[in-house]
Amino acid sequence: MTVFGNERRFFLDGEVETEALGRELARLAKESGQGLIVFLEGDLGMGKTTLSRGVIRALGHEGAVKSPTYTLVEPYEDLTPPAYHFDLYRLGDPEELEYMGIRDYFTGQSVCLIEWPERGEGLLPDADLEVHLEHQGEGRSAVVRACSELGASLLNELELIGPDH
Repeated sequence: MTVFGNERRFFLDGEVETEALGRELARLAKESGQGLIVFLEGDLGMGKTTLSRGVIRALGHEGAVKSPTYTLVEPYEDLTPPAYHFDLYRLGDPEELEYMGIRDYFTGQSVCLIEWPERGEGLLPDADLEVHLEHQGEGRSAVVRACSELGASLLNELELIGPDH
């Protein structure tokens, strides 16, 4: 049995590899047949939206994927599974999430990508995976941490990301 809290670290050379990590997370979510909640953490400009773009495009979206900084959530309900991309950076008060019906997005069958999850603390469900992005040399370091049984299972299946992927 895998212990929750286990983690893996990846070096991401740039946007291509950051999106590749997102595609890999989408593949695992699809194969699991379950919903997935991913907290995306890191300073501004670290690649949270780029990683989200990789997930959303791998689920079948062909248009632009931008950060929903002002709308708080961008729904992609036509995908399989449906995906919701949250950016809570401009959230004034976590209670605002109640007014937008935050609980309705976490159906158990959708992929929910949440940037700045600490701003919704107390109202968000627990994450299955946390991805922390930070500068490392000329690229980024991504630490993927399991926070649930599902997260631990997916983390064990996560393929290495590299320039050939």
